[in-house]
Amino acid sequence: MKSFVDKETVAPDGEHPAELPLTVHDLTVSYNQKPVIWDVELNIPEGSLVGIVGPNGAGKSTLIKACLNLIPANSGKIEIYGKSYQENRQLVGYVPQRESVDWDFPVSALDVVAMGTYRQLGWFKRVGKKQKQQAMEALDRVGISHLAKRQISQLSGGQQQRVFLARALAQDAMLYFMDEPFSAVDAATEEAIIVLLKELRSRGRTCLVVHHDLATVSKYFDHLVMLNMRVVAAGPTDEVFTEENLRATYGGKLSVLDAAAEALKNVKHV
Repeated sequence: MKSFVDKETVAPDGEHPAELPLTVHDLTVSYNQKPVIWDVELNIPEGSLVGIVGPNGAGKSTLIKACLNLIPANSGKIEIYGKSYQENRQLVGYVPQRESVDWDFPVSALDVVAMGTYRQLGWFKRVGKKQKQQAMEALDRVGISHLAKRQISQLSGGQQQRVFLARALAQDAMLYFMDEPFSAVDAATEEAIIVLLKELRSRGRTCLVVHHDLATVSKYFDHLVMLNMRVVAAGPTDEVFTEENLRATYGGKLSVLDAAAEALKNVKHV
């Protein structure tokens, strides 16, 4: 089954323009000698909201972590605006999965968000008035500035997610990686997240978002990466979000495909 591959987003010929926010060439990552993702080629266009979708175990979080140099790669090359992550890490913001965070750590919401300014400060410099003001502004943008002094363990799941979004905002990054930011949040938080993503896009920022809800893919993202260990399809959402590519990505899992069919039907009526 042949899937759609957009040359702007996927570069099978190995061309990766240095001006793009993210390029991935021939990326393979393994856990315990078992490949999780392999031969990944991607060119991510600037100023786009990019959804990363695929079944459980497809390597979505692995792809993000490899781009952030959080896990080693067996092979491949990843560049942020034409340079390595280490060279351009100040341009990158990251929102991890909530489940990966120790929420019992005794720190306030404001303290967590202020951590996003550390790269501006450099080593061994303390957070000052300017950085705290940046953190408060970021909390206000996600609607929880009134919780600035609250311990993070005392916040709801949706509030905790907003704290991490605010931390990413405080970094004032050009490229954002978000690992399932919509997972297990209330409707108000989900709406706040998508409003924020669209605001970032309007400012020329680029966001890569691991996402599970196929029903909202067309509503939330203008570009899509469909992943099942390899890139099945990638490109503008209205071109790659098709039944053929969904079946190739999810391998005929009926419950997922039923939801996808409903989503596709809704798209056609918009």
